[in-house]
Order: sequence, then C-alpha cells, then structure tokens
Amino acid sequence: MTDTATAPAHRAGRPATDPKWWTLAAVCLGVFMLLLDITIVNVALPDIQTELDASISDLQWVIDAYALSLASLLLTAGSLADLYGRKRLFLVGTVLFTLGSIACGAATDITVLTWSRAFQGIGGAAMFATALALLASAFRGKDRGVAFGAFGAVTGVAVAIGPVLGGVLTSGLSWRWIFFVNVPLCLVALVVTAWRVRESHDPRAGRPDWLGFATFSVALGALVYGLIEAGQLGWGSTRVLWSLGVAAVLLVGFVVSQQRQRSPMLDLSLLRKPTFVGGLVAAFGVSASIFSLLTYLVIYVQNVLGYSAVETGVRFLFLSAASFVAAVAAGRLTEKVPVKWLIAPGFLLLGTGLLLLRGLTTESAWTHLIPGMVVCGLAIGMINPPLASTAVGVVPVERSGMASGVNSTFRQVGIATGIAALGSIFAQQVTDAVRPALASAVPSGDALDGLVAALSGGQVRAAAEAAGTRGGSAAADLVTQVGTTGVVDALNHITLISAVVAYVCGALCLVLIRQRDFVVRGEAPASTPGA
Repeated sequence: MTDTATAPAHRAGRPATDPKWWTLAAVCLGVFMLLLDITIVNVALPDIQTELDASISDLQWVIDAYALSLASLLLTAGSLADLYGRKRLFLVGTVLFTLGSIACGAATDITVLTWSRAFQGIGGAAMFATALALLASAFRGKDRGVAFGAFGAVTGVAVAIGPVLGGVLTSGLSWRWIFFVNVPLCLVALVVTAWRVRESHDPRAGRPDWLGFATFSVALGALVYGLIEAGQLGWGSTRVLWSLGVAAVLLVGFVVSQQRQRSPMLDLSLLRKPTFVGGLVAAFGVSASIFSLLTYLVIYVQNVLGYSAVETGVRFLFLSAASFVAAVAAGRLTEKVPVKWLIAPGFLLLGTGLLLLRGLTTESAWTHLIPGMVVCGLAIGMINPPLASTAVGVVPVERSGMASGVNSTFRQVGIATGIAALGSIFAQQVTDAVRPALASAVPSGDALDGLVAALSGGQVRAAAEAAGTRGGSAAADLVTQVGTTGVVDALNHITLISAVVAYVCGALCLVLIRQRDFVVRGEAPASTPGA
C-alpha cells in the first residue's frame, strides 16, 4: 500500500496512522503466534503422549517436524520474499499456517499430527523469513530501535503466557485447542497485513536456489533422523551412522553449491562479518540449550512429579515472567548499549541458570527448579531483543530478507538438533539405567520392553501403574524408584550439556559481535562507546 492511502486524513487535519506501525502490529502478531505455538506445545506433550500412545521419539518428531520445515524452508522463503515481495509471502505463510493448525488439532494419530506439524512449519517458514525483513524495510533510525524493542517484548510475552495458556487449554478443553487457538489470531494477522502493510522486495534478487534448498533440506532431515534414532538404536547403529554420514556429505555439497551459484540461498560473503556469525551462534545456542531442554523439564514435572498441564504451566511462570521483564528492559537498552554487552552476558547468565537447575534427586520437589528458571528467564530476555536487531542490522536493507532467513534458520536448526540430541541422550541413559535394574524383577520380553520404553520417555507414573496391574504394589514401587532415579540422573546430565552449550556460545558472541559492523540507516554513521 502506498502513502496516498493516508493523504485524505492529513488534508482533513486528522492524524493518520503511519503504515509502519501497522507493519509492526502485523509482524508482532504473526511472530507471537509462531512462538506461542512452540511454547504452548511443550506443556501438552504428556497429554499427546498418553492419548495418541506416543513414544519419546514420537514426541521428538512432533516438535522437530515443525522445526525441520522451518529450518529447511526459511532460506528459500527469504529468497522468494526478496524476489516476489515480503508482504505477499507473509500473507501466503499465514494462510498455510492456519490450515496446518486446523490439521494438527484434528489429528487422530501421532503420524498425522507429525505430518500436520510439518505442513504448519511450511507456513511458519514464510512468516519467520519475512518478519524481520518487513520491520527492517519499514523502520529507520530511532524508530527501528523501538520496533525491535517491541518485537523482543512480544517474544517475551509469547514465552510468558505460552505455558499457562497451554495448560489451561489442555486441562480445561483438550490438547487439540493449543492448535485451534491459532485460527482467530491468523485471521486478524491476515486482515491487518492485507490492509495496511506496505510491500517491499530486493530489486537485485535472483531466482530461488533449488539445488541449495534440496541439499540443505535433505542434509538437515538426515541429521535429525540420525540423532533421534540414536536414542532408540544406539550411537553405533548402522542406520544412525549412515544418516549422519549422508548429512555430512550433503552439507558439504550445500556449501559447494552456494559458492558456485549466481544467486545462492545463503550468500557466504555474509559470513565474512564476524557480527553476523555471532548472531548465528546466538540464535543456534539459545535454541539448542534452554528451549530444547524445556521439553524434558515439562515431561519431568508432569510425568514424574505428577502435576497437571495447567499446574505445570503456572510453575513455569517463574521462567516466562522473568523472560518478559528482562526482554522489556533489554529492548529499551538495545539502542543505548552495544548488543554484545547484552547477548554475551545473557549467555553467561543462561549457563549459570542451567547449572542451578541441576542437582535434582528422587526426593526433589518442583521448587528446586525456581532459582534456575528465574535466572534462565532473565537470560532469555537479555538475549532475544538485541538478537533480533543483530540478525538484519549488519546488512543493507535490501539483503534483510536473506539475513533474517539465515538467522531464523539457525534458531530452528538449534531447536531441531537440540531436541533430537538431548532426547536421544536422555532416552539412552534412562534405558541403560532401568533395564538392568528391572530385569531381575520383570520377566524379559514384551513386558520388560514396554516398561523400559515408557520409562525412557519419562512416563514414570504410567509405567508404575502398568507394573502394579501385573505384579502388585511391590512391582509398582520398584518401577517408580528405578524410573525416577533414571529420569532424574538423565535430566541432570542433559542439563549440564545445555549449560556447556550456553557458556561456549557466550564466549563466542563476546569475541565475534562488534558494534562497528552494524549498518546505520537514515542517519550519519556514528561510533558507539564500547564497540
């Protein structure tokens, strides 16, 4: 839409709403919906597991199918947005996301749900890839800082209300409503975008890089498949090794193809800017650490400690509320403080919070998690707002579509690989701990395999009930004791891994992110103290 739409209001002496603020509203609503769909699903996983008779690997795929679609398509979606228009692709993505949400809510088995999540991710990719690019093209100068601050605050709100809303919908209605709730939000986003958002594109954009899309997508799918299967078959399995090998070969092929393409989906020259690389490290790290770990913390609180979905959501408010508060503060500081002094300390704080989550025992209450959740929430709030500006702030505005797509891709790669890797380590460690302990009390065969499979998915209470039905209270007590010990030890182990990831990412961001790499738009370049 052009500026002529607001001319009559100006001539009549009435204030006209600047279209850029409508752009901010549409983008924030769309991203809110996408992030809400991630945080809201975590609380519903145990109910999905029970109703659809899903294993831990099935749950991993429910999340990773969405993340894989996003990660695989974001770069291509960014290229399509630059070529055909960011507003147009945002609208298409919103429609696809709506249809995918309806399909997820109507799913009758775990396979249908997984494929519906993948379809939902296609729409999400189009929206994610264009969100920051739309903001970057609409805002200049100080207003850009306000826009990115609001964007960061919205991410905090989504994280804050996601667990509680997911718990209320799951406990009060059904887990299906965590998907159906997207429909009215999608419709509002569609109306606002079509009505007031201006179109933008890259005049230098070339045709989409389909070879790059194919090699990257298959490589990422093979990588995640191998990581998930490792939890069931072991890391030395032929299938796992072949999957990881294929992923490695195709990733090399992807890099080679990007060097030879005239219009690659990933412009490798962007990687020459240390700050851009630092933004990718941060995007990957925050997803691969705390956001991946949340899945297993929720399973622990519900399946081991026995809280309902809504009770779990309320308890995770310690994390989400802290994240929201910190995001608001960080959004205001983004224009005043060099972003590396928010992102790098944020990761160091995140690593500390993850260490505070450790130390669980079989006697621990949920309150043990409070200090760690608060510190992790503050860290997430410190990282997200400046990360949004880092994604597109180091490239010219006409390249913002690709830049935001690459950054969002690394977020989803972090989620997909983090959940797959942590889940496989978790499941394998629980299996190794509980099988020998139960072998002497439970006859080998289907009964033992069923108990081990349930416990490796964190279903301690369900496994204990099944054992009690067959062997009485003594068998139930044994399974509860053995299962709780195995799950707690495995959770402590993957929490430590997440903390190490956070600390490493913090150190890398401190070295890589430089204020002088940022492109100043709409005003004369200026140096920032502490660059």
